[in-house]
Amino acid sequence: MTIPVELYSATEDHTVHFNQFQRGTSDRIRYKRVNERTGREVPYDKIVKGHEVDNGEYVIVEPEELDEIAPGRSRTLDIEAFVDIGEIDPVHFQKTYWLGPRKPEFSRPYLLLAQAMKKTNRAGIALFVMRGKQYLTALTEDKGVLAVHTLFFADEIRTPQDVLDVTPEGRAPRGKELDMAVSLVESMADDWRPKDYRDTYTERVNELIKAKQKGGEVKVEEEPAEATGVVDLMEALQRSVEASKKKRGKGKKVS
Repeated sequence: MTIPVELYSATEDHTVHFNQFQRGTSDRIRYKRVNERTGREVPYDKIVKGHEVDNGEYVIVEPEELDEIAPGRSRTLDIEAFVDIGEIDPVHFQKTYWLGPRKPEFSRPYLLLAQAMKKTNRAGIALFVMRGKQYLTALTEDKGVLAVHTLFFADEIRTPQDVLDVTPEGRAPRGKELDMAVSLVESMADDWRPKDYRDTYTERVNELIKAKQKGGEVKVEEEPAEATGVVDLMEALQRSVEASKKKRGKGKKVS
């Protein structure tokens, strides 16, 4: 079954972007492509790519050589298998796109596939090429429409043992200490409402820009809380549980 579709980005970046200036002037900072040996600027058409294969040893690759082996843009997203959505570890998810039927007459097979995937709770796995890069993707149903999630390949995922400088060790917590921690988690249980959360750092950056534009003062953020000591852990848990219950009683959101 073939369903003509269109691809749309499901997210947008609202990061505040900056240009660079020399302090005390209105002079923009520009970067040049400079030969580190001669100090001379190099034009784009004179630049090739090099991949380091050993300490100080590089393999030089021409742009045309990369173009010859680059995959073409995918015209189709061929589903190779359907897997249980719960089997996909969240660490694999990268970016989400919405899929829409290309024309109204394609809505029936589109909706048929979406409902079948919803009923079976499965995701369609496919390889897809976009902007010269190949992606592993998962096709899912979301609120009546189809979504495509680009995934990291297995060899792109790092395990905790690969990266943690300090790994948790010692006896697993139990007894009253664990009961208290469970009580704290349960006292802060709530429904998932993503609209309740905002990118407060970006908001503060925008406030900083507006304040400086008007010549106003900038508010300083409070210092982060200190780490809880092992000796004070039970006391800290008890205080946290009591504070959480009080806030819940007043109908306030727990931070």
